[in-house]
Amino acid sequence: HCHSEKNIPAPKRGEIVRQIGDALRQKIKVLGSLVSLEMGKIFVEGVGEVQEYVDVCDYAVGLSRMIGGPILPSERPGHALIEQWNPVGLVGIITAFNFPVAVYGWNSAIAMICGNACLWKGAPTTSLISVAVTKIIAKVLEDNRVPGAVCSLVCGGADIGTAMARDERMDLLSFTGSTKVGKQVALMVQERFGRSLLELGGNNAIIVFEDADLNLVIPSALFAAVGTAGQRCTTARRLFLHESIHDEVVAKLAKAYAQVRIGDPWDSDTLYGPLHTKEAVKMFLDAVEQAKQQGGSVVCGGKVINRPGNYVEPTIVTGLPHNAPIVHTETFAPILYVLKFKEEEEVFAWNNEVKQGLSSSIFTKDLGRIFRWLGPKGSDCGIVNVNIPTSGAEIGGAFGGEKHTGGGRESGSDSWKLYMRRSTCTINYSKNLPLAQGIKFQ
Repeated sequence: HCHSEKNIPAPKRGEIVRQIGDALRQKIKVLGSLVSLEMGKIFVEGVGEVQEYVDVCDYAVGLSRMIGGPILPSERPGHALIEQWNPVGLVGIITAFNFPVAVYGWNSAIAMICGNACLWKGAPTTSLISVAVTKIIAKVLEDNRVPGAVCSLVCGGADIGTAMARDERMDLLSFTGSTKVGKQVALMVQERFGRSLLELGGNNAIIVFEDADLNLVIPSALFAAVGTAGQRCTTARRLFLHESIHDEVVAKLAKAYAQVRIGDPWDSDTLYGPLHTKEAVKMFLDAVEQAKQQGGSVVCGGKVINRPGNYVEPTIVTGLPHNAPIVHTETFAPILYVLKFKEEEEVFAWNNEVKQGLSSSIFTKDLGRIFRWLGPKGSDCGIVNVNIPTSGAEIGGAFGGEKHTGGGRESGSDSWKLYMRRSTCTINYSKNLPLAQGIKFQ
């Protein structure tokens, strides 16, 4: 099956991906609804992540006419030096429950225009959406006389993931999930000299300086901490406030938290739905307990909501030191640790002191500070923002993070290179054989 895809010219592959985008567009509401039902995120977010797949298909269509390497000047007369990019072959894609459509979209749309076949393992708790998306893609492929198996699906748990990681035929394994599991996957893939693309945990901070526009800060912190019930890898988990504005921001934020409309994720009025599983509720309660033990004060939330489903209160904790063990732990739940700082230098260091390096934001109007934040002594994250929250990345830029986040990049920019292999090609079209570096060998 790999062969059929490799022999199709890239712009034609792009045309097929364009049709996949259109097929998803036609079913966007029903797919968004299914994401909402199965994962628990609110309906508009469910639709939003299908929209990301549609958008990345559009991106991939343009890319299908632009991927390629340079023709380089050879030092030898009568020689051409070119870089050729070819498909890696088979791309395994393991995705997480929290974005059951978008993450597969980022990978598959780019992998396909690069000429690869895909094997997808979705999260075991979101198999309906995996099946639905795969059936839509298969129909488009078959309408274009390409086997549906070019985008295959397997359902299952960690045993399937392990089999994929160990399988020599899997040329690239793109894994999204926890740092703990990602590390195991990376070692298994590395052992056979395969390639892996890792999108792992985040422990993302928003830093608010004394000159920040609080009209931007409050909704940003709210969306970044409470959106998707705190289950995005880019969720804000640490909020660093300059001591001069600390109390004011906490009061305003607590007021905003009190107005969050909690309810059925299918209801268009709802802003905040349930956690994905019962285990997540337990992790939430454990984290709140540890935060209290380590000296934190729960300003709002901290409890399970008494209603059917895995609902917990969105939670703000103040008074912890920047290096408290719980603050350095990524809990996949809506708990925001609010921390005080005095100086720019210390807070930049605190942003960087956690193991993960995914997303980070500052709020300030100081131009010098903005460029220091983007520079070598600023944020060490893959996503570095100014006056916008940590979550809600768009597909045009490469998405991913450093350190324990795994170092992978997906979606835009030059991340297509991860789905291809590069050959440096030298062609001698002369009648002589001059050697490189001027070596004489007669």
